[in-house]
Amino acid sequence: MKKSTLTMAVSAAMAACALGGAAHAQSNVQVYGLIDAGVESASHATPGGGSKTSVISGGMNTSRWGLRGTEDLGGGLKAVFQLEGGILLDTGAQDGPLFKRQANVGLEGSFGRLVLGRSFTTVYDTVISYDPMGFAPYYSWATSGPATGPSKYGFTTAFDNLIKYSGSTGDFKYGATYGMGEQTTGQSDSRKMAGNVAYAANGLGLMATWERINGNTVAATGNRDENTVYHLGATYETGPLKFYGVVRDYKLVAGKAATPDVKATTWWAGVAYKGIPNTTLTGAVYRINVKNVLAGKDADPTLYVARYRYALSKRTDVYVAAAYAKSKNGQLTGLSRDDAGFDTNQRGVVTGIQHRF
Repeated sequence: MKKSTLTMAVSAAMAACALGGAAHAQSNVQVYGLIDAGVESASHATPGGGSKTSVISGGMNTSRWGLRGTEDLGGGLKAVFQLEGGILLDTGAQDGPLFKRQANVGLEGSFGRLVLGRSFTTVYDTVISYDPMGFAPYYSWATSGPATGPSKYGFTTAFDNLIKYSGSTGDFKYGATYGMGEQTTGQSDSRKMAGNVAYAANGLGLMATWERINGNTVAATGNRDENTVYHLGATYETGPLKFYGVVRDYKLVAGKAATPDVKATTWWAGVAYKGIPNTTLTGAVYRINVKNVLAGKDADPTLYVARYRYALSKRTDVYVAAAYAKSKNGQLTGLSRDDAGFDTNQRGVVTGIQHRF
């Protein structure tokens, strides 16, 4: 990727601020980002059951910008850093804290990559490539299920206060992430842990991940919430086709007395076809099997989605996606993992443009 004028200005400023103008090891700093906006029309999107049409940020990918860089320390060792924040393109507002997505520094070498700060977990890094929709904000339930209902049955995409290791050996990639709870009540309270292993060769991809998120100790019981999530997944690519299949098991053991555990199994499958120049056609289905609820109260929602994507250039794409979500037993559901639906089903269409820099 060529540096933009802004990138070169940042690099020049960093060099100018260096101690005494002394000679330094080779370094590189890049400004990068992804800008995605569209228009969505969805049914059952208001409390009265009406439809709504909106300009949205992130139809196919979350809009973001960032700085990342490396410094060659010699002997195959590099210093690395990354700062990345989200953008709400429909309003121009900042999406959360300035560098909510990434804020870390570390070292990279033949041993792998080790960073400290805030980052996506090694589970996120693995699972994202096993979602046919690529974790699209509109429409995918790979990170979590719909916002409607008592639980999203998903996983945690990023940790604060983390130590993250990523490595590879031959066709295998693996990693571990540890998020310190930093509570006065003990090291286990609010602690977060995640691990992964993945294999890719000859068109076949296989992965397994594990994650444990702790709550804080409840004084009355001496226990804490413990949230455990597993993923098993596979992809297979042959010619213009790529197939996807993943299963996620979710369990939240409650720390409070007389509080039922939360359980669900999510699975998804899909296919992407790239047999037409500059075009990707994607179809996917996501389903959540809700468990441990009263009979006749399980929503068991299902999402069907299809997307057409056309590359205008290496950096710019236009797209249109259509989706339909439905639930069982008269329970509410919706398409979005962020916005509630107000009926037992919802339809939506989003069209937009994405540009990377």
